[in-house]
Amino acid sequence: MRQLRGKVAVITGGAAGIGKAIATRFAEEGMKLVLADLNSRALDETTHEIRSRGADVLGVKTDVSKPESVEALRDATLARHGAVHVLCNNAGIASGAHGRLWEHEINDWRFAFSVHVYGVIHGINAFVPQMLAQGDECHIVNTASHNGGFAPIATSPTYATCKAACVTISECLWGQLRAIDSRIGVSVLFPSGKTQGILDTGIWKAAERPPEYPAKAPVDTSSKLEGWIQAMEAAGTPVTFTPLSEVADTVVDGLRANRFWMVEEGRFEEMVKRRTDIILRRANPDYPRG
Repeated sequence: MRQLRGKVAVITGGAAGIGKAIATRFAEEGMKLVLADLNSRALDETTHEIRSRGADVLGVKTDVSKPESVEALRDATLARHGAVHVLCNNAGIASGAHGRLWEHEINDWRFAFSVHVYGVIHGINAFVPQMLAQGDECHIVNTASHNGGFAPIATSPTYATCKAACVTISECLWGQLRAIDSRIGVSVLFPSGKTQGILDTGIWKAAERPPEYPAKAPVDTSSKLEGWIQAMEAAGTPVTFTPLSEVADTVVDGLRANRFWMVEEGRFEEMVKRRTDIILRRANPDYPRG
């Protein structure tokens, strides 16, 4: 997809964080945008902000955990533009799971999977048939993470497990689309940039639980970012942030190159090599623990 101008892009989790950064970059490329998010207020604000710069942007309140909601997103996109060319399955949450893995509530897992795994599946099921019917050059970008996608951080099993699943889903989708000679590209995005640092995406704060996934114990919904920064600085380690715009640059570069692995060079090579070496040596999974 070397030519992006005039193409239609749908971005879930598009009201904030990485989704908003991708939307802003796509608008600069002259793309038509459909932003999906569950947060109506943030969605309205982001839609207005990007539209004020001259972009063609539509906001659609969407719950990616529900297939009918994602299908409604597709229908709204087609009603507005008649086609879709890029789908970014980007919506994500922090489940708020606490304690050790065997202490997690079953709804911690269900909530995490409903967004990070089923959200991707629902996006694929709703949009791929339309893309195939169009016959155009199209692309699907699934947001993963080095945490789980390359090697799990043991202290965050729900998140890491979901992101590992996202990578596998993407690999299988790529293989099946190639088997039928489709014109749909697939990428898995590992949020990173040229500036080596951490990403302030909003996922440091546990999301509010929908009623279908109630928690038995109270969920701490405060942000852990500030406390983590203070602890790092107290230990003498300065904190550097990776601009989210650099993640969006990675996406645009990857689209133009039809690159499956959307990840900046020099970021996670050692992690991948270490895990591969551990597997080949049949050694214990001694990965970073966060």
